Amino acid sequence: MPNFFPRFAFCFLAFFAVVSLAYAQSSAKPVAADASFAVQKGLSLAEEGRCREALPILRKAVPQVSDKQMKLKAGLTTVRCGQLLNQMDATVTALLWLNREFSAEPEVLYITTHAFSDLATRAALQLANTAPGSKQARQLNAEALEMQGKWDEAAAEYNAVLKQQPDTPGMHYRIGRAILSKPPAANTVEDARKEFEAELKIDPRNAGAEYILGELSRQAQQWDDAIDHFSKASKLDPNFADAFLGLGFALNASSRFAEAIPPLEIAVKMQPQNPTGHYQLAIAYNRVGRKDDAKREAQLQKEAAERIEQARQKASGPPQ
Repeated sequence: MPNFFPRFAFCFLAFFAVVSLAYAQSSAKPVAADASFAVQKGLSLAEEGRCREALPILRKAVPQVSDKQMKLKAGLTTVRCGQLLNQMDATVTALLWLNREFSAEPEVLYITTHAFSDLATRAALQLANTAPGSKQARQLNAEALEMQGKWDEAAAEYNAVLKQQPDTPGMHYRIGRAILSKPPAANTVEDARKEFEAELKIDPRNAGAEYILGELSRQAQQWDDAIDHFSKASKLDPNFADAFLGLGFALNASSRFAEAIPPLEIAVKMQPQNPTGHYQLAIAYNRVGRKDDAKREAQLQKEAAERIEQARQKASGPPQ
C-alpha cells in the first residue's frame, strides 16, 4: 500500500507526457495546413489587386509556412503589397525576413535593391514636402547636386545649412570636397584647405578631413605637415588603408625609411591589390638593407599592376 501512490503518480505523468507529445505532433500539421491555406488566400487576393486585404493575412501566416517556394513567393508578394500601400513597416520587415531566409536568392536581392531605393525616394519627397527649408532637406538636396556634378550649387546648399546651424558637423568637409571636385582651373586648393581645417574645429575626429589635408600637403611636398595629418587620420580610423599608405609615402619622401615600414606593412595587408603600397614598401625595405623583402614586394607590385592592366583591358573589350 505505501508504494501505490508513487507508482500511480509516475504512471500518470508518463501517460500525460505521451498524450501531450501525440497532441503536439497531431496539431502541428493542422497549424501548417491552416497557414498554407491562409497564404494561398493572401496570394489570391494580391493577384486580384486586393493588397489591403491580403497584406495582414500574409504577414501573419508566412512565418508558419514550411514550404520554401510558397514562403518565397509570399514574402515577395508581401513586399510588393507593402510598397503599393506605402506601408514602410510591412515592407522593411518582409525585406529583412526574406534576406535572412533567402540570402542568396537573386529575386530577393533584386527586389531588395529596388525596394530600398523606392523607400529612400519616398522619404526624400516627404522631407521636401513637409520641411523644405530644414537643414536636412537642404543637405539632401546638396548631396543630389553633388551627384550631378553641380559643385557650386551643392556648396551653396551646404553653406545655407551652416547659416542655420554653424556647428553642424560634416558641412565644411563637404564644401571642401566640392571645391576640389571642380576642374583644376576652377578649384582653389587654399579655399578647400580652409574648409577642412574649419571642419576639424567642429569635429576633431574627422579622419577624412585629416587625410585630405595630408594629401594636399603631400602634393605640395610639405612633408612634415603631410606626415602629421596622415598620422592623425590613421589613429582616428585604424581601418583607413589610404591614410597608412599616405603616411608611409610621406615618410619615405622624408628619408625616414625605417619609420615608413610599419604603416606601409599595414597598408599592403589591407590593400594587397594596390601596387603603390608594395612599391613604397619595396623602397623602404631596400633602403634599410632588407634586400630579400624588397625583392618580394617588388614582385608583388609587378603582379598587382599586371592584374589591374588585365582587368582594364577586359573591361575595355577587344581592340577594334
